Amino acid sequence: MSRKQIDECIRASLEQYFEDLRGTEPHAVHDMILNAVEKPMLDVVMRQAQGNQSRAAEWLGINRNTLRRKLLDHKLIK
Repeated sequence: MSRKQIDECIRASLEQYFEDLRGTEPHAVHDMILNAVEKPMLDVVMRQAQGNQSRAAEWLGINRNTLRRKLLDHKLIK
């Protein structure tokens, strides 16, 4: 899947979200999207990195300690 396809998928999902609201005011959309995307992203990247946090952090472009905190926050590690 290309970056353009990912962008289109996100746009379509957000358009559907706003349509489903039927005029109701949205709340904390930014946090909602980040929370919806972050856990599955971390899960997939960690599996692809075969559990290697250093490699996964490098792929994600974040510090290993930041990755570890996020994994703990999402209960992906103990």
